[in-house]
Amino acid sequence: MRTLSVLILSTLLLAGAAWAQIPTGGNVFFGYSYDRTPIASHDTTSFNGWDASLEGKFLPWIGLVADVDGHYGSHNFSGTNANLTAHNALFGPRLSVSVSRLRPFAELLVGVGHISRSNGISDSSTSFANAVGGGLDYRIFGPLTVRGQLDWITTRFYGDTQNGVRFSTGIAIHF
Repeated sequence: MRTLSVLILSTLLLAGAAWAQIPTGGNVFFGYSYDRTPIASHDTTSFNGWDASLEGKFLPWIGLVADVDGHYGSHNFSGTNANLTAHNALFGPRLSVSVSRLRPFAELLVGVGHISRSNGISDSSTSFANAVGGGLDYRIFGPLTVRGQLDWITTRFYGDTQNGVRFSTGIAIHF
């Protein structure tokens, strides 16, 4: 009985030590973002803005991401020009693998999107949003990387479904 107890205790201690060897950490990203989305019917609008994300890794190749963005532009609605502001707050898993200086990743995010337009009269719409995409981090030195990221984002503003493309680039710091 004593041998069995020592064996179980040793196994638990070794399993704990092995689990401690799994590198956890994550990264924080901020950069420029370009979004091309159809707001009304099939008439696309180009937006410029920013994208920021925070990833926490719980396994070497799997992390959880919180991604927020803000995009700004204007659009002509039946002869009336309106200023547009769009924001998304998205969350979900990201799969990645590091190979030398490169770290490709893929992600599936869900959350909420909000758009507002003003042309003398203001209105806004909030909807469920989801994104699927990926990108590539290139390590410059130490924890500093440059990132290129492309996401397909679906929203449902003003009762219509929009499928847009967001390209983001900037700096990520890994910890």
